[in-house]
Amino acid sequence: MGKKVYNAKARQNPKTLVDNSAVKDIKIEWAEGVAEAGAGYDDANALALPSQKRATKVQLDKQQHVKILTKKQRKHLQQIVDKKKKKEGRAELLQALASVQVPEHELKQYTSISQVQTVGVKKLQTLEEVLAKKQQRQTEQSSSKAVGKVSAIKGAAKRKLLIEDEEALAAKRRDPNVLSLVDDEDEDSESDSDSENESEGDNEMAEEPNNESVKEKVEDSEAKTDELVEMPSTSTKVTEKESATKPNKPAVPMRTTVYVPVHRDAEVQAARLKLPILGEEQEIMETINENQIIIVAGETGSGKTTQIPQFLYEAGYAQNNKIIGITEPRRVAAIAMSKRVASEMNLSEQEVSYLIRFEGNVTPQTRIKFMTDGVLLKEVESDFLLHRYSVIILDEAHERSAYTDILVGLLSRIVPLRQKRGDPLKLIIMSATLRVDDFIGNPKLFKYPPPVLKVEARQFPVTVHFQRRTPSDYLQEAFKKTAKIHSQLPDGGILVFLTGQQEVNTLVRKLRRTFPYNKKEDDKKGKETGKGVKKSDDKESEKDELTSENAAEPNEKAEKMDEDVKDSTELLVTRDDDDSDIEFDMKRAIRSVKKSKKKFMSQIALPKINLDDYKLPGDDTEADMHETQNSESEAEIGGDNTDEEDDDDGDDNTAAHIAATKQPLWVLPLYSLLSPEKQNRIFQPPPEGCRLCIVSTNVAETSLTIPNIKYVVDSGRQKTRLYDKITGVSAFVVTYTSKASADQRAGRAGRVSAGHCYRLYSSAVYNHDFMDFSQPDMQKRPVDDLMLQMRCMGIDRVVNFPFPSPPDTVQLQAAEQRLVVLGALERMETLKGGKELPPAVTKLGQVISRFPVAPRFGKMLALSHQQNLLPYTVCLVAALSVQELLMEVGVSEHTEDGDDGNSFARNKWQKKRNSWAATGNYQLLGDPMVLLRAVGAAEYAGSQGKLAQFCAENGLRPKALTEVRKLRVQLTNEINLNVTGVDLCVDPSMAPPTDVQARFLRQILLAGMVDRVARKVPLTDISDKEEKRRLKFAYNCADMAEPVFMHSSSVLRTKLPEWVVYQEAYETQHGDGSKMYMRGITAIDPEWLLLYAPLLCNIRDIKEEPMPRYKEADGKVYCFVDATFGKAGWELPLTELEMPAGEKACSYFGVFLLDGQVCPALAAYKAKLKATPPSLVKSWSNLNESVVRFKRALNSKQINTRDKLHAEWARNPNFLLEEYQNMLYDVSIAELSAKWPPLES
Repeated sequence: MGKKVYNAKARQNPKTLVDNSAVKDIKIEWAEGVAEAGAGYDDANALALPSQKRATKVQLDKQQHVKILTKKQRKHLQQIVDKKKKKEGRAELLQALASVQVPEHELKQYTSISQVQTVGVKKLQTLEEVLAKKQQRQTEQSSSKAVGKVSAIKGAAKRKLLIEDEEALAAKRRDPNVLSLVDDEDEDSESDSDSENESEGDNEMAEEPNNESVKEKVEDSEAKTDELVEMPSTSTKVTEKESATKPNKPAVPMRTTVYVPVHRDAEVQAARLKLPILGEEQEIMETINENQIIIVAGETGSGKTTQIPQFLYEAGYAQNNKIIGITEPRRVAAIAMSKRVASEMNLSEQEVSYLIRFEGNVTPQTRIKFMTDGVLLKEVESDFLLHRYSVIILDEAHERSAYTDILVGLLSRIVPLRQKRGDPLKLIIMSATLRVDDFIGNPKLFKYPPPVLKVEARQFPVTVHFQRRTPSDYLQEAFKKTAKIHSQLPDGGILVFLTGQQEVNTLVRKLRRTFPYNKKEDDKKGKETGKGVKKSDDKESEKDELTSENAAEPNEKAEKMDEDVKDSTELLVTRDDDDSDIEFDMKRAIRSVKKSKKKFMSQIALPKINLDDYKLPGDDTEADMHETQNSESEAEIGGDNTDEEDDDDGDDNTAAHIAATKQPLWVLPLYSLLSPEKQNRIFQPPPEGCRLCIVSTNVAETSLTIPNIKYVVDSGRQKTRLYDKITGVSAFVVTYTSKASADQRAGRAGRVSAGHCYRLYSSAVYNHDFMDFSQPDMQKRPVDDLMLQMRCMGIDRVVNFPFPSPPDTVQLQAAEQRLVVLGALERMETLKGGKELPPAVTKLGQVISRFPVAPRFGKMLALSHQQNLLPYTVCLVAALSVQELLMEVGVSEHTEDGDDGNSFARNKWQKKRNSWAATGNYQLLGDPMVLLRAVGAAEYAGSQGKLAQFCAENGLRPKALTEVRKLRVQLTNEINLNVTGVDLCVDPSMAPPTDVQARFLRQILLAGMVDRVARKVPLTDISDKEEKRRLKFAYNCADMAEPVFMHSSSVLRTKLPEWVVYQEAYETQHGDGSKMYMRGITAIDPEWLLLYAPLLCNIRDIKEEPMPRYKEADGKVYCFVDATFGKAGWELPLTELEMPAGEKACSYFGVFLLDGQVCPALAAYKAKLKATPPSLVKSWSNLNESVVRFKRALNSKQINTRDKLHAEWARNPNFLLEEYQNMLYDVSIAELSAKWPPLES
């Protein structure tokens, strides 16, 4: 028992009931007599005591404690009340329905809607026969009953027979393959009335008519409801047990079936039906309707990019002002796919539109929108939930671009949020060679693994041929293999994969000279057939291709598409064959042909041949091809149908076939920097009698489907740009591609018919040296811009972001450090528990993130609003953002090549560029000044209609100039939109900057590239002459131990300034070693580093001489400091700057405050000071109590500027009043109070 309450009995407060019945029975006889006699007695004197003690009874009040209902009990009671209300409403509804119900005799005259145009003629006849037999049986039974015939079947057997008949009839009526609008009867209380009404409306199918009244139906439904409420649900327990062991996938609400008609042409429809994905339409749409996120893996050519948006449009996903969005990693693909889908659907460009970085045709009527992934990422910033979209399709996800990876991570969180808000968003990830494990096996990305749909491509069998040995000179081997295919194998297009632009152009020249296209013969044929080919067009195109060849020195420039077109980078590591090598190869081939002809024509007996000295013939392609055409069990790409061949033998035989081949070869290059007009030539049929041959980089791997390709020559290499995670140095290395990319290349040969893929490497190299998949772009590039963009979107912990393939932690930390140095991020104070907060985005960082350029270029734009520098900075940033604007010169390296024409052009280009940056700050601005003048002059030439001529004369790339102009227009529009009062425009007649403006542009470049500072290697400390000559053009960079060299094409090579900033550092291979170069160099003054790069400078001491001084203009104290720069501790010259905040700065500010320079009103009391003002910074000043108190007051509020002092006086007018009065002789506090604070001069 529990302990009783203290003094419990007294706390009860009972009521005592006294029984006075005995007292009332006592009669006082003398009372009446006394009253009559008038005696002086009254009632108070009357005394009557009972003979016994009165009975008492203690009565306790019973307190009733009301039990408080739990939340569960209240919910249960509320449910009971709601059910009663629902029953009452259901009864009224049934009564109302019964009042308007169609009579039964009329219902018999109707036909069920499920039988109208949905059952089919044959099934409808079968069903009518069944009903006729049943009706006949019923009439026979009724007639037998009338006669009085007794059936032998009775009891359970009879009931069983009736049940079987009913089930058979129900099976006929509810055929799952027939579209029916009659739903099954549901036991749910809310759907009872609906199911009963439907059963009443289908009397022709019913076995017996239902004659129940409305009241009976109401009672029936109520009884069912009560049973459902009282019966425990076993199925709920089962699901609870299952959910405890396995997470349940969230239920997706079913959509109403909608069909939007699309009127296509008959030819288009016939072509669509040949696509493999058309057979999977039902499965794809059912999976999309039943899931929020799906993955579609289909080979190139399956039609997924063009057909799935059409499936969604027909299913109604573009209704209610919603948009179907499709992202492409390349702008070319976005434009081409939008036009293709619009033509197939017979819709206008207003409904099927595209939006890329610089252009688009999106309208309010747009329903299908193709765009680049960067465009969609920008839309997420403004509309995080993407309310305008009903479906987002991420195409080409296998390329794993950085923007695509971020979009996948963001959409994995957006899709559930849209689902909770009742506005579902579908996410479809499409890819050709998808790394499915990164998506399915990543619970951080997708909590529930999305379903994967595999769509088979329209692929013919492809025979893969490996080399027996892997040649080192794969370019020469590609030429041999292409020549052998053209001279020995049947007709069919040839596609050759190489690494870069220079290799492509070299092989194109070789093949065109080996298999020339004879225009005269073609002209004769053209006169006969009317299909002649214009000679001038071909000559002009060939000339343009050869002049656009990169004449750079080895590993000089990186071929790069724009921000959204992330194709392979185009830079060579080793120099390919030049024209002299080509001529030597041709002479050798001609000599071998002559020898072989002499052997064939001579009648000399054949010499004896020892077969043991020769190998077996390795090239059996014709036999393989015939076997492929006749065999039904051909292996797929990369399967068992591979062979290894050796081309070391038979070179003379190949040369003989080449000489005997009269069929010309129509050779076309394909790479990213090629103009769109020349890229489109690959889709046009070749001239009559020519075989098509396309020499391409990996642009043709997955982006474009080239028609009529039967033979593929795969070098197995690709040019990869590798970045150092810490220093950011890039290196272009030719590496082996991945197995997935190799299979993609081989698949190009099987689009039209059975084809062949010749791999210029052995199967051992393929199995051991090739990765399964290429490394994602996110893991091999700097992520500064992505991190800033994500931080501005509110993602503080970028490390915890659900990347499909997360970047390295070191990579993220390096990006964060660079953003801190640029001033876009600001480090926060550490909490008391030792927990570090992520750096916060500064106001400058918010401004930088608005510009669609790198953060360092965004900072340059944000700081250029003074001195009328904005037009020049916009032009400069656009030129620096687009690479390959200038054709490389490299005069010293190319004058010995013997190519007199190219050398003359290069010398001319170099002289022109040196004149653009001749003297003064123009020359010190360096390579950016050349870009600025080149763009300005090209704009002016374009306004005069002479752009092509100007580009040819000065070595500029027209395609790159177009990109620069588009970026200038975009940046100009962004600035005009976000900055009020700025009327900026793209002026084609913009004058060059003045000398003063060029100096400011140097400072702006330093502000944007503070982490890319280099200092000249001091040659005075080197005694070895050879080492001095080697390091003549060498510089030391802040974060690199190896020296970096200035490139020979830089205009600052003759100047060699002591301190420079560079745009980019890259590494090239030279023989067995490597060498690093700088690109985009600008000279700077080292005094600027303390102002524009304070976080990288280390101030060692504040110089007393010359003495610090106070500037009246800004109210700050300036001093000369002894400082170093960077981790290497490079000595900086004495530089005057604002005194760093601290105790010393407050003391010096106090000196100028007592001297009267800060507040002139205090100059009158200077003679009455107890200590001279300079004594505040002396070491012995701490012995004076008044001086100590004055300094302590300034240090407590960190007062080191005039603005801070005025702000403190605004909060506390008596600040420093007492301390200053103690510093004076014979000045009362009242006198000072009348003048305090001394703001007036």
